[in-house]
Amino acid sequence: MAKATAAGIRVGIGGWTFEPWRGTFYPPDLTQKRELEYASRHLTSIEINGTYYGSQKPESFARWREETPEGFVFSLKAPRFATNRRVLAEAGSSIERFFASGVTELGEKLGPINWQFPPTKQYDPEDFGAFLKLLPPKVDGRAIRHVVEVRHASFAVPGFIAQARAHGVAIVLTDKDDFPHIHDVTADFVYARLQRSSEDVETGYAPKALDAWAKRARAWSEGGAPGDLATLAEAPKKAPRDVFIYMINGFKPKAPFAAMALIKRLAGG
Repeated sequence: MAKATAAGIRVGIGGWTFEPWRGTFYPPDLTQKRELEYASRHLTSIEINGTYYGSQKPESFARWREETPEGFVFSLKAPRFATNRRVLAEAGSSIERFFASGVTELGEKLGPINWQFPPTKQYDPEDFGAFLKLLPPKVDGRAIRHVVEVRHASFAVPGFIAQARAHGVAIVLTDKDDFPHIHDVTADFVYARLQRSSEDVETGYAPKALDAWAKRARAWSEGGAPGDLATLAEAPKKAPRDVFIYMINGFKPKAPFAAMALIKRLAGG
């Protein structure tokens, strides 16, 4: 079972079905249908990526809720049909279909929704603002948190920070070289997707790098901001925040080990 981390900080991976994890992260004798059960007891969150490619069934969301322990949280990648389009203001029907697919069956385990945009999508303040207005604050009586993953350098401007804050939407923080590094806090939570895991390091990230991310996570959780990450705008008012950190890519077979190593640090181990 994953140790409890600092309050409000959750660390995990993207998805749980990945063949190279079998016999490395997953025990050799573990059946595939028990992989989520196992992963959710060694990590504290998972970003569901299957929702990016197509609709899931309400029964699937309900089953995932039941297979995971109390306190575990899923984030979901929103469907590409909503974000991979020329005019974002026309995404309303895709957004509605996504939320009608049963995502709220996750209940109290439903975390942020990640709206990921292609690297070619440039910042158009008017159109992007129209998209943000389409994101529902509540579905089936449950508050919904939204985070946008933008991958074009044109978004790295103070105006985008102000727009995201006005809507209470977070911006994905990444360490990937090819994408803009936007470190500003724009919502009541912080959402990081880390993509620099290395094949040559046992835990994916070097100990010093994991120490740095643990320190940053604590700073965000306590309502502050890491002193080593530059921002585009003034810091918001200090307030405690939830923090989600996912080890997503780089050398993916190392992702669970990087996540577990960070969880251990945050738990004081």
